[in-house]
Amino acid sequence: MMAVSSLYVTEEPGAGLAEVDICALKNNVQYEVIPSVVCSVCLSFGLIYCFFGYRCFKMVMFFSGFIFASSAVLLFYHKEPDFTGQLREDTKAGIGLGVGVLCGLFTTLVSTLGLLFCGLQLGSLLSLSMLVIIGQFHSLTPVWIPLCAILAASITSAVFTLQWQRLFSIFYTSVFGATTVMLCADYLVGAFVMPHQVYDMFCQVAPRSFCWFNWVISGICPVLSTIGVLVQWWFTARGVSHIEAPHKKQQKNGTKQRSREGRRRPQPYRQRRPPPLKRYTGDVLAPSYLHKLQERQLGTGSSTSSVSTITHTLIDFNFETGSMVPLTTASPIFTV
Repeated sequence: MMAVSSLYVTEEPGAGLAEVDICALKNNVQYEVIPSVVCSVCLSFGLIYCFFGYRCFKMVMFFSGFIFASSAVLLFYHKEPDFTGQLREDTKAGIGLGVGVLCGLFTTLVSTLGLLFCGLQLGSLLSLSMLVIIGQFHSLTPVWIPLCAILAASITSAVFTLQWQRLFSIFYTSVFGATTVMLCADYLVGAFVMPHQVYDMFCQVAPRSFCWFNWVISGICPVLSTIGVLVQWWFTARGVSHIEAPHKKQQKNGTKQRSREGRRRPQPYRQRRPPPLKRYTGDVLAPSYLHKLQERQLGTGSSTSSVSTITHTLIDFNFETGSMVPLTTASPIFTV
């Protein structure tokens, strides 16, 4: 991984000197290119997680599923070497990457599952940090004691995360980011002691004692986690909610859809007055004609066979005079 001068200088007993551990930082640490690039990327992501994690909620959900699935695949490779012995290293990496991406996409779409994984990881990180510190002073045997402690802390944290999603999402992003920064600093110093401490704890091996700079590096996690929680709670995550965002997006899309439908719908026409009654020739009689007709009925000068057959009719004078005048039926008039 990297060529590092040992931090623990040991003198051979044959030389007449007792075994002495000297905790001194070495300046001749040589770093490889690929691990250094990965460490730099992880350091950047750790700082983003720590101070802006809740604002990048979808990214956090993706990486929670990705890390959980990838870790499970790597643990399976470690526990079943005979089953995976015939696979090449690039094949193993491809399988782990594919499973991690699929699980990450699933947790992005189903935020409840992503929050569950976040709670499990939060409890695991907190319990592992405390167990590593306790392991410096007390023996953690048998192995089921740390395992039960990690399991209980993970389940409790997962339940609390599902209950208070916003608060524990901020806790998770701050703690995860601070832990990532701590591991990157541990690598850059040249020791990379923290992962070995966890491995020794589960293998029931006596852990190596911390040097002064190991204690300083281990103090990065609680200090940076506290700062990250305060910064997110008061500044970066203020006014942001992962629950209200989808509802606002749906309302915005619904408003846009209604406005589009309103534009496509034709404007209603103004209500027009009903057309006037259709009139034909003969329906409207001039007043002069009616006057002459009445004079002929009442006057003299009609033969005995003259019979008036005028029916009772309504005559509309609105067309010219503005009144309605009925025509009465006249009885037959016989002149002797």
